[in-house]
Amino acid sequence: MAGQILNKEINDRTIKIKLVDGSRINGRVNINRNKGFDRVSDLVSNSQEPFLILIDATAYEADIEIPVKYKTLFVNKNHIIWASPDDAQK
Repeated sequence: MAGQILNKEINDRTIKIKLVDGSRINGRVNINRNKGFDRVSDLVSNSQEPFLILIDATAYEADIEIPVKYKTLFVNKNHIIWASPDDAQK
């Protein structure tokens, strides 16, 4: 199956994304994917998986001062303006 995770171990990276509505989201993504799809950029640009799954995500909505926390958050990739890995990681 295309896009299937072969190894069940999690190799997570913290990323920041901005959505078309102005919302910003910080969270972790699992980059443990098939060979050739194991970077943050591969995960975000992979068109076979229409949703980006974030773990322990915090959403900062444009018009709301208090951030909202989610254990798991699915984000439609069509709504992402940009995504960036956290600079403090390896």
